[in-house]
Amino acid sequence: MSTKNPTACVLVIGNEVLSGRTQDANIRFLAVKLGELGIPVREVRVIPDIAQTIIDTVNEVRKKFTYVFTTGGIGPTHDDITSECIAAAFGVPWEPHPVAFARMEAAYKPGEFNAARQRMGTMPRGAKLIDNAMSVAPGFQMENVYVMAGVPRVMQSMFEWLAPHLEGGQKVEQRAVHATGLPEGIIADGLTAIQARYPDLDLGSYPYYRRTGNGVTLVAKGVSAADAEACIAEVTALILSLGRTPIPGEAPE
Repeated sequence: MSTKNPTACVLVIGNEVLSGRTQDANIRFLAVKLGELGIPVREVRVIPDIAQTIIDTVNEVRKKFTYVFTTGGIGPTHDDITSECIAAAFGVPWEPHPVAFARMEAAYKPGEFNAARQRMGTMPRGAKLIDNAMSVAPGFQMENVYVMAGVPRVMQSMFEWLAPHLEGGQKVEQRAVHATGLPEGIIADGLTAIQARYPDLDLGSYPYYRRTGNGVTLVAKGVSAADAEACIAEVTALILSLGRTPIPGEAPE
């Protein structure tokens, strides 16, 4: 795919995801929404609630990608350490944010804004807030690092607020075709040749297994809709040449 677009890395932070206790629901949402903005996700990492791991990983990826989006670890409990780790990564104090802290204090009844909740209003010095319609507790931005909640509905609300403030590139276009009864092994060589003719596209092959029959979905992604359509037209012709029936679009789940 073209390298002209900005790039993104997603960091999913939380022991609960690595243990299998919680199934991440944020990666797909972010990949789709960022793609629509012309900001392709180039890397996703899932890391534990270990301070040095978070600090080191954030400092590594913020130098490699245009944008870094983190999810998880900004709640009120002892293992929600993302915010203070971001402060350490940037070498700034972790302190009550003047706007967020005051806003949260006003939202609670007297005596309810306890030490645990105060953590959600404590951020790296210089942080810019990321608001959301689901919760009074905001996320925040430090340079090219955007720190958001792990709860999917809250994270999505934060991203919807954030999206208009992001500088994207050309929208990532996607075209697909699938065929039942088509093994990857017999189409692989033909796909390699097609991919070589479209170096600015990503041509992916995704096998599926259904009770109604197995097959494969072929997806072309890139910033040029014309190239994506032409590429999938060639893939469609290849499927026909192999005696299978191409069906436009991705295979239903």
